[in-house]
Parts: sequence; C-alpha cells; structure tokens
Amino acid sequence: MVIDSKSRASASPTSACAQLRAAYNDCFNRWYSEKFAKGQWDKLECVSEWDKYRACLAQHLEDQHLRSLLLEPEASVYSIKDDTNC
Repeated sequence: MVIDSKSRASASPTSACAQLRAAYNDCFNRWYSEKFAKGQWDKLECVSEWDKYRACLAQHLEDQHLRSLLLEPEASVYSIKDDTNC
C-alpha cells in the first residue's frame, strides 16, 4: 500500500504537521518500493519520521483540547451509555 502523493493535497499545506507527514510518507513510500516489495525490510525503517509526526499530532490535539476526547471516550458527549442491567 503506497501512500499516494495526491493524498498530501488533502492535508492543508499550512496544517501543523504537514511537513512531518510528507517526510514520513516519502520515507514509507521509498521503503515500500525499494525494500518491502522486494522481500527485504527492516522494521526500524522510518521510525524516527513516524515518531516526529506522531508527536506533532499529539501536540496539535493537545493544543486544540481534543486529545482528552480520544483518550477518555467516556468523557465525550458522543459516547453511548448503556443503562440496561444484563
């Protein structure tokens, strides 16, 4: 599964983590086509790019006060509560 470069267009170029996402996508695509597809792969490939991107996303969610909604779904107004006693 190669990440299409057109998918980058769907993310705003001004989004907080766009450059880190692009760096990870480029690394993943290179790894996939040059190594994985040829039967050679290293599980540690692109880890630093992924970690930076993930940290950026976590910080962005924290800045937007959204991270707690993902970590604590029961605190969300969208969570479904089951009041039946089965």
